Amino acid sequence: MIDTIKLMDFGTPTTNLGAMTCPLASSFTDWARYGVAPAAKHYLGSEVVKIETMGTFNCRAVNGSRSGKLSEHAFANAVDVSAFVLRDGRRVSVLNGWRGSSEERAFLRRLHQSACKRFGTVLGPDYNAAHANHFHFDMARSMANGTPYCR
Repeated sequence: MIDTIKLMDFGTPTTNLGAMTCPLASSFTDWARYGVAPAAKHYLGSEVVKIETMGTFNCRAVNGSRSGKLSEHAFANAVDVSAFVLRDGRRVSVLNGWRGSSEERAFLRRLHQSACKRFGTVLGPDYNAAHANHFHFDMARSMANGTPYCR
C-alpha cells in the first residue's frame, strides 16, 4: 500500500491492525484514547487492555462481493472493531454487548457516538445483519453532502 502506516504501539494493544492511511490511524488512536478509555471507566468501571479488530486492509468490493464498488478496506482506509477486553477479565463484544447488559449497551452506544465524531462512515449492528458483530469505521464521507455517515 502506498501512503500507509502500521500502528505499532499507541497505548492500547489492538489485534489485526495492518496497513492503514494516516488519517485513519490518527482518528483510530484518538477514538481509543479519548472515546474508548473514558467510556470503559465510566460505564464498566474498568480499563480496556485490548481492542480486538477484524483488520484494516482487505482488497475487496463492498460487502465482500466479487464485483462492484471497492470497499474502503481495499484502500487501507477502514477498520472493523469487534470487541474490548477489560483489565478485570471481561470481554465485551459488539455481537453480544449491543443487546447485552445495560452497562454494555451504554458503553457500546457511547463508542458508536464517539466514532461518529471522528470517522467519515460509521456502521454498527443497527445498520444491517452484516455488521451485527462489529463496528465499521472508515474515512470516506457521504457522497451526497460530504457529511459523516453514521448508522
